[in-house]
Amino acid sequence: MSTGAERLDAGRGATWAAMAMKAALALAFVVALTVPLDQLEGKGMAFRFPLFMLSAAIVPLAWRRRFRPYPATADVLVVAPFLLDTLGNLVGLYDAYDATDDVLHTINWILLVAAFHAWRYRRGGSAAAMSSRDAWLLGAGIGALAIVGWEIAEWIVAETGAGGGLALTYGDTVGDLALSTAGGMIGSWLGVRYLGDFSVPSGATDLG
Repeated sequence: MSTGAERLDAGRGATWAAMAMKAALALAFVVALTVPLDQLEGKGMAFRFPLFMLSAAIVPLAWRRRFRPYPATADVLVVAPFLLDTLGNLVGLYDAYDATDDVLHTINWILLVAAFHAWRYRRGGSAAAMSSRDAWLLGAGIGALAIVGWEIAEWIVAETGAGGGLALTYGDTVGDLALSTAGGMIGSWLGVRYLGDFSVPSGATDLG
């Protein structure tokens, strides 16, 4: 079965794009941790560093050369949200524009859930053969669970003061939960629509 994700992964430069994304993330953190910038105060960058850099290892560790070509699409989509968040803090977007956090929460969850589908379709097996409806629900659910976990992690940082602590409010948390869940629903639709097999299994419900 040839999927949209596989076709993207087979494209020239796909693996290089994934490597460039990781290099950019590492460079951004070098700057964030070594250059004193006012906009990074209270952002917990030291706490974020190991967690964010872990994103660069997720796909390679899961892949372990089990199939070819390398799942570069999933890799890029996993790392991209962490790079966007880091760059947003680095250049002061969060302080300059109140809507930055809302916009990036939505975009980042679109990317993360799309990454889940990119990996799922490349991995194959029964998980890749489910109906469009079930695949969309699975991705949306994964996205919702991910934002709950993220908000718990941020709460721990705020309570313990790790990495300089975080300035959080109840409104921020609820807003992030709602926007990221919505982003996950969109990302799941996009992933099922464009990264999977374009033929719908018998008896499946097409999402359009």
